Order: sequence, then C-alpha cells, then structure tokens
Amino acid sequence: MDKTKLSASLEDYLEAIYHIAKDKGAAKAKDISIRLDVNSSSVTGALKSLSKRGLVNYAPYDLISLTPEGEVLAKDIVKRHESLYNFFVSILSINDSDAEVAACKIEHVIPRTVLKRLIDFAAFCKSCPQGKAIWVEGKGFQWSKE
Repeated sequence: MDKTKLSASLEDYLEAIYHIAKDKGAAKAKDISIRLDVNSSSVTGALKSLSKRGLVNYAPYDLISLTPEGEVLAKDIVKRHESLYNFFVSILSINDSDAEVAACKIEHVIPRTVLKRLIDFAAFCKSCPQGKAIWVEGKGFQWSKE
C-alpha cells in the first residue's frame, strides 16, 4: 500500500495522534474523536487504514501510537502546519483563528517548493535590517522601520 499518498483526512488523523501522544504518551480512539470532532466509527476506519499502511500501532480498545514511519510523516505534517500558521500570523498579520483554519486546509496541498519559499521569505522578513512590512487596515502592507 502506498504510504505517501495519504488523503487530507488521514493526514489529519496522523497529526492528531502525534499531538495527543505528545501530550499524553499515547492516544485513545476517544481522544482522536474529540480532537477531530468526528464519530467513533470514522476513527476506527481511519485507524485501520493507517495501521494497514504501517503508520500506526492499532488494536481495538488499545492505546494507539505512531510507528517510526508514522512519526516521521506526522512530524512533517506538523511542520507544514506550523510553518503556514506562523507565516499567516507573523508575516500576513492574519488573526489566530483564521490562520489556524487556513493552515489546516493548505498544509495538505502545498508543494514543498512553495512551502520552502514561504519559510525563507518569512525568515528574510524577520531578519531584514531595513525594517519590516506591517499590515495597515485599509491601506495594505506598509514598510516600517520599527
């Protein structure tokens, strides 16, 4: 089974398991259901699919954990999400809620080359000695020497 061709939904499950396991040590199906706001049968189906791909350790009514390969993929998904979220908030001055929603949607489809360019651009904007771009409502981006 092709492990690299995950749907956005399955990527969301990996990301959720990663965060839950980071907080609690391991995940339960109920934790995933609550975090993703989905029903338990959806969680079961996703876990079976991820398990068949060798990305999670799953048995009914047992704790769920990522396999080493699943953890690598989950960390990549989390990095994409966090990079996009930080770009939206710190560079584009998008509010936290909208940035979170946008990052969650875009993280699944953004080409790596585009993400790398956004990360590099954000680093440039933060370190530019000439000042920084700031958002001014009604005027757009303005250059500030602050």
